[in-house]
Amino acid sequence: MPKLIDYRSDTLTLPSDAMKQAMIEASIGDDVYGEDPTIIELQERLAKQFGKEAGLFFPSGTQSNLVAMLSHCQRGEEVITAQEYHVFTYEARGASVLGGVALHPLPSSAYGTISPADVKAAIKVDDPHYAVSKLLSMENTVSGCVQPDQVIQEATQIAHDAGLKTHLDGARVFNASIASNTSPAELCKHFDTVSICLSKGLGTPAGSVLVGDKKTIHYALRQRKMLGGGMRQSGMLAAAGLYALDNNVERLAVDHNNAKTLAEALAKIPQLNVDLQRVHSNMVFIHPDAAEQKELAAHMKSHGIIIGQERLVLHLDIDESRVSKTIEAFQSFYADRN
Repeated sequence: MPKLIDYRSDTLTLPSDAMKQAMIEASIGDDVYGEDPTIIELQERLAKQFGKEAGLFFPSGTQSNLVAMLSHCQRGEEVITAQEYHVFTYEARGASVLGGVALHPLPSSAYGTISPADVKAAIKVDDPHYAVSKLLSMENTVSGCVQPDQVIQEATQIAHDAGLKTHLDGARVFNASIASNTSPAELCKHFDTVSICLSKGLGTPAGSVLVGDKKTIHYALRQRKMLGGGMRQSGMLAAAGLYALDNNVERLAVDHNNAKTLAEALAKIPQLNVDLQRVHSNMVFIHPDAAEQKELAAHMKSHGIIIGQERLVLHLDIDESRVSKTIEAFQSFYADRN
């Protein structure tokens, strides 16, 4: 394990020795020619697991989401999403900058949920004054919160009835699957495409897979090429993904349990203002006084613990003993401040 206990993100996980060995032993070929057997295996496996026809490997989730939006939308068309979702706030508005695709952000609840009624109201009539509504893009989990299945069903049905396609940013969709005890295929059956990230809780060095119908994925391949996402002997990265699917999915429950343990302990420190109802999977949010944030971060770092301003993300490099150490460090900081 790394010497530092780093809570900033689950993207900070390091591949295990066994995962690195699987990468070394991978059968590889040129994926731009469609000849990398390990890439093909990963794409086919995830497509089947998510109930879709085909898959396409990408270097990152940002590129996978971008290509999904470009594959569903042309210039002058729009994506309906939420203001807090990753595709709107944290992906540099790539669909607009590179594809001429508008983004219509909706409000969401404290737990990331959008209103189906808002989705319906956002869909434009056929009028030259408006962008053409073409895609509904949702997310699961949102800041660690599993989205209600009823909301997903209603929102996607509204979109489909109006002729829109639907996309899921599934950066942490396996966390949602484990937390809700629902299969990936069932969880994502209402979406035309799903972006699946491998480099967060699953612990791979890099990579995401976009799954959907064959026609969309075939078009997505062209978009990936234009964006520079075609890689050659990338089967070594795919091998890490296959290892993760075999070994790191079910263990996400450990991260969820550790997050609950951490949250329950920190909730006893009133200055941190922890909302236990928000802890669905592997994230805990704290809200210390702004004047104390820098001092708190420095105190935690002196104990070998790295934290962000508000979000603590549990992952495979943080075990129960490290959670206990973290709780003790928070308690020691606030011991004389009650």
